[in-house]
Amino acid sequence: MRMLLEVEFPIEPFNSMVRAGTIGETIGKVLAEIKPEAAYFSERDGRRGAIMVVDLQDPSGVPALAEPLFLAFNAAVKFRICMTADDLGRSGLDEIGRRYV
Repeated sequence: MRMLLEVEFPIEPFNSMVRAGTIGETIGKVLAEIKPEAAYFSERDGRRGAIMVVDLQDPSGVPALAEPLFLAFNAAVKFRICMTADDLGRSGLDEIGRRYV
């Protein structure tokens, strides 16, 4: 199942990693482990953040996606189900709608 992995990085330890010159290596290591389909880094509510598209085959895969971010950055992580237009088309939404007319 395709998910959006929303990440908020706290000021620390991120600032210390930037100052030490280790942030790029750490981010690279985490991304290599998570293997997102896409990763975008941006501001989130005034803090550093990221949105990643990941494929979650089974709920038991959540720790493998979240723990590297928790452990490396003390990050806050949210998972959101997302669909492509094709996914939405296969959802049966029209049939569901007809049942509630």
